[in-house]
Amino acid sequence: MRVARFVGVAVAASSLVASACSSHPEESSVSTAGPVVAAGRAFPQQRCTANRAAGTITYTSGYDYAAAASIVDVLVAEQRGYFDELCLDVRIESGLSSANYTAVAAGTAQFASAGSFSELAGQPIASNLVALAVEGKTAIDTLITKPAAASSLAALTGDAIGVKGALPPSIRAMLAQAGLVDGRQYTTTMLVGFDPVEHLALDGVVGFAGFKSNEPGQLDRAGVGYDTFDPSANDIPGSFGVLYTTHVFLDEHPTAAVDFMRATMHALADSVADPASASMVAVDFIRNNGNPNRLSPDGEAFRWQTESKMIVDSTPTGQPLGLPDDKGLRDEVDAYAAVGLFGGTAPDISQLFDASVLEMIYDTDNVVIWPAPGPK
Repeated sequence: MRVARFVGVAVAASSLVASACSSHPEESSVSTAGPVVAAGRAFPQQRCTANRAAGTITYTSGYDYAAAASIVDVLVAEQRGYFDELCLDVRIESGLSSANYTAVAAGTAQFASAGSFSELAGQPIASNLVALAVEGKTAIDTLITKPAAASSLAALTGDAIGVKGALPPSIRAMLAQAGLVDGRQYTTTMLVGFDPVEHLALDGVVGFAGFKSNEPGQLDRAGVGYDTFDPSANDIPGSFGVLYTTHVFLDEHPTAAVDFMRATMHALADSVADPASASMVAVDFIRNNGNPNRLSPDGEAFRWQTESKMIVDSTPTGQPLGLPDDKGLRDEVDAYAAVGLFGGTAPDISQLFDASVLEMIYDTDNVVIWPAPGPK
């Protein structure tokens, strides 16, 4: 794995954060030592010193340098120098969400991208981890079927569904809601490779599980017809684009942790406002890393165009982008526990996310509090 080494900077936070025009006091579980950050004012030198003392902060992506939630925003933050402005020394590495948890728990990485909150909550080492941002508050999975193969979910009875690993819990929950249980009313078949055109043409499967931001775009560009069954349209909760760290890092380097998130959420706002430019930043990272997964500019443009819209559409009214939503996360783990995830019992998630970090970095208008540029 080729490693891209970058230097960056972050902003400060405190339980009382002031902006140029308004303040946003919050009770926080994060103990911060330095002065607050004020919008349009110089970044406090004491805070800069504290951030530099955290040393190199390694971030590991969830899937290559894809233009995906909790990846593209970190890449844009690096490319635009946001980490540098906040005195953070950030190293960015290409990774895979399923492999990131042990690296973060062991301290070889400090931040990483998770595929979903339930994926994080289901880890044996989850108690060491804490999600600081949940960008997408809806299921990103979809069930893609051959055209006219099934007029309803019930019509899938007796069919085989292709999977790349395992059937995503949101799709399992959707099927269970329709009275279909794996191994009884339907079966799953392991797929080889990642070509959705080949997968849809396979005999013996009615379709396969995919991502709304990936396979539909590939099929559309290939001119291949298909149908979809969307868990979100069937009131199945979900999440995607999760950024997390450890309780230890958050406790030992609170200003650096908060300011890493400040820079990333600042870049998320940029990326949502201009999806095309953000996806091209990801494409540059992909190319510089040798593109081992053969990702395409068209595919990454479709990915982020889709995910950025999903992020905005799924953010509750009045909340800022990325803020973990307690009720939504509890609904998610409850729904997935009902179909056998977590051993059938929803875990206690009270220590698995911390909304106070993002509450500190946003002002009352849900805009990231950002300091004036200047020498540190």
